[in-house]
Amino acid sequence: MGISLSMPSSTERRFIDPPLRSDEHSSGVSWGAVIGGAFVAAAISLIMLALGAGFGLSAVSPWSNIPASATAVDSAAIAWLIVTQVLACALGGYLTGRLRTKWISVHTDEVFFRDTANGFLAWAVALVMTVTFLASTAASMAGIRTVEQEGAGNYHAERLFRSPAPQPMDAALQAEAGRILTNALRPTDSAQGDRAYLARLVAAKTGMTPAEAEQRVSQVVQDARQAEDAARRAASKLLLWIFVALLTGAFSASFAATIGGRQRDHVKAL
Repeated sequence: MGISLSMPSSTERRFIDPPLRSDEHSSGVSWGAVIGGAFVAAAISLIMLALGAGFGLSAVSPWSNIPASATAVDSAAIAWLIVTQVLACALGGYLTGRLRTKWISVHTDEVFFRDTANGFLAWAVALVMTVTFLASTAASMAGIRTVEQEGAGNYHAERLFRSPAPQPMDAALQAEAGRILTNALRPTDSAQGDRAYLARLVAAKTGMTPAEAEQRVSQVVQDARQAEDAARRAASKLLLWIFVALLTGAFSASFAATIGGRQRDHVKAL
């Protein structure tokens, strides 16, 4: 009595061995996970920034007559900005890697690259969302800054016409002096003539001698230029640290996405 061995047909083999899914033409970007992680990163960033502002960790001075300085952007505010980026972007990147689709027939190195790219995309989308959300606030702050600059110019113009005996101030004369003073701060050919004209206005209004009026104009111009230089240096320092914080956030999101992706691939179905 013989036993016949036969190979299962192709139809039978199809039900015995489940077919493997091919990821050859699948997208390397899981946009659902990227957008979800971006929303989380943006939300955590706003929450952390609000919390930092509540504790006084802000780089913006609340006093309009005090320009930003090197001490205004203190180390605590900078550290909080970096911590905010690290925590928010790391959480958003981790969720991006954990929620993405599972690639079956993809090499490990390619999976690592895709997770890194998805985390970076989540950071980029969160950054664009945050900037878009804060666009109106930034415009409002720019408007406030313009008003503050005009107020500072009026203050320096008022200093020009101070006298021992207080006198009513001519608004038109003050406005003219403010415009001339603003132009005198710039390195233009007419700056010297503007200073001489201001000195004549000061001498005529206050009764000072021409030499004293020129000395006062020179002192006011020097103080105004120093205030502008201090504000410019503080703005440059703040922008540099913002760049460092954003770069740290991009790295945190990309690295956390690889961690979430590895944990996603190790999940086994019940």
